[in-house]
Order: sequence, then C-alpha cells, then structure tokens
Amino acid sequence: MSSPATIARPDNRVAWAATLAFLVLWVALYASLTPIADAALSLLPLEPGTHLADAIHFFIYDTPKVLLLLTGIVFVMGVVQTFFSPERTRAMLAGKREGVGNAMAASLGVVTPFCSCSAVPLFMGFLMAGVPMGVTFSFLISAPMVNEIALGLLFAMFGWKVAALYLGMGLFVAIFAGWIIGRLKLEHLLEDWVREMAQKAEAAQAEGNGHGHGNGNGHGHGHGQEAETEERMSWAERYTAGKTHVQEIVGKVWPYIIAGIAVGALIHGYVPQDFMASIMGRDVWWAVPAAVLIGVPMYSNAAGIIPVVEALLAKGAALGTVLAFMMSVIALSLPEFIILRKVLKMKLILIFASVVASGILLVGFVFNAVL
Repeated sequence: MSSPATIARPDNRVAWAATLAFLVLWVALYASLTPIADAALSLLPLEPGTHLADAIHFFIYDTPKVLLLLTGIVFVMGVVQTFFSPERTRAMLAGKREGVGNAMAASLGVVTPFCSCSAVPLFMGFLMAGVPMGVTFSFLISAPMVNEIALGLLFAMFGWKVAALYLGMGLFVAIFAGWIIGRLKLEHLLEDWVREMAQKAEAAQAEGNGHGHGNGNGHGHGHGQEAETEERMSWAERYTAGKTHVQEIVGKVWPYIIAGIAVGALIHGYVPQDFMASIMGRDVWWAVPAAVLIGVPMYSNAAGIIPVVEALLAKGAALGTVLAFMMSVIALSLPEFIILRKVLKMKLILIFASVVASGILLVGFVFNAVL
C-alpha cells in the first residue's frame, strides 16, 4: 500500500506548478500596468491632459493594480492562516494578563486575517475562553485596522516607512485602547447573556485547573495535536486554503475596491491640489477630527479605501490626516457597531468608540507634527 506521503506528492506537484504559474502571470501583468492603461486611454476619444482623461487613466491603471496587489496579499495570508487558526489564537491569549496580553492580542490581530465584522464572533469566543475583556478589545481593534491587506498595500504603494509607521501607531492604538478599557473594569456593560456565559466558562476553567496536571496535560495534548495537524498540512492543502481565501475575500470586497478607485479617480482628476491641501493639510487644526468624523459612517475595508488615500496624498493632503481618516473608516465602522450591539451595551460601545477615536486622533496629530 502506498504511504500517505507518496499519495500527496502528485497533488503537491500540481499545487507548486499552479503557484509558479500564478506568480509568473502576476509579475507579468503588474509590470504591464502602465502600457495597458496608456493603450486603453488612447483608444478613447479623449484629449490627453484634461480632467476627464486624467480621471479615467487613474481608474484604468489603479483597478488592476489594486486587484493584483490584493489577490497576491490575500493568497499569501490565506496560506499564513493555516498556521493561525481561531482555536490556536484563542489558546494563545487564554490566561494572559493585561499589558502582555494586550500586546500579544494586538500583534495576533495583525497576522490573523479577520475583518471588523468577522472579528466580533472571535471576540465572543475569547470571552468564553477566559481572555480578559481588555485583551479581547485589543484584538478586536487590531484585526481590522492593522491587517495584512492594509500593510501590504501601503508598503507596495507608499514604501516601507509609511507601512512601518502605520503598523507602529496602529498597534499603539490597539494596545492602549484595550488596556484602558480593561482598567476601567466594564464587564458589567456586557449584555447579560454574554456575561453569564463568560462567568460559566470562567468557572469551568477554574474547576478544570483545580483537577491538577491531569486536565492540564489533556489540554496540552489537544493543542499539541492541533499544532501537529497544522504543521503536517501539505503544500497542496495550504495552496487550496490560499486560493479559497482569495475567492472569499476578493469576491466579497471587489465592489468596494471599484467604488474606492472611482472616488479616487474623481479626486485625482477634478479636485484642485490647493483645495485639498487647504482642508486636509497639516496646518489646519480641525482637519484630523473632521477626517475621523467623516470616516466613521463610510464603511469600507483597507483595499477599498487605499485608492482614496493614494489620491488624497497626491493632491497634497497631510499624511497624518489621511491615515486618521483611513483608520476611522476601517476600525470604527457602523456595521461593526451594529453587530457589537448584540453583545455590548450601548454605553460600552460609546466608550469603545471614544477610546479608539482618541487614539486615532493622536496618530493623526503625531504624524502631522513629525512628518
């Protein structure tokens, strides 16, 4: 009988061949973006240099560019996700104290690909697993705001300095906000049914710990088996996970991307540079608070908002103001608040939004002062 390794080899060869073909095609298309955009624009009855021509060229160029970047980043992170399952994430955070737990939760939020809405069920799972509430909020903030898509697109479009600054300040907001919420001891503002379930889970965990090493070894063996299963996955399985991730994420967010690029194209083609600099420049004190207020109701994701960020920066808007706008769009979305209302009382949602907004304001003012 053939061994499992022998059976897996043909699948792995096909998967590696498909990966190589995907990489070659991706690089070829990305290198051809400018000629393709120029050729497409030349086919249209437009006079070069006009506002409309500039806007359409921006749209033709940025649409495949952002989709290509998004596809590549999401595929890679789909593979990474095979090493960071929700169960493993919960296990890593369970029992961690505030401070260290906040930093670990925020860091895990960066590498685990969960949007603001999908992070909410994990938020509940963390509470049930005995993770402190402040630590869970650090993850809830970091997962959508400092996610791999935002960092990958920022790095590809604006360089490593902007991406690194965004990463550092985003982690600061997530850690600081989660720590503050944890120190306020607001567990009584959870909905009653959530608090009761969390208390039962905490009691069960305490009872399990009271049994001594027997249960501890059992849990350790379970986590070990889970880790071993993840590590034994073949490349064919990881490739399939990456491909599925692309289908799910890109298939879901492409309308936001098209809408974001269309808005960016209008800004690029029609908005005067002096006007944008006057309302979103570093010298306008109210620019950062206004950007945050405007961003909250504009639900989008990192992929959809990046083209708008690109156009705003090209028109002279200050980096801190634009990043504050981006953070508020991603991390303070109305759909997230609606879902959170099922598990949090309104007062806690308002406190959560206020603390996060304060951190985002600080990021905007610091960036505008330093850069």
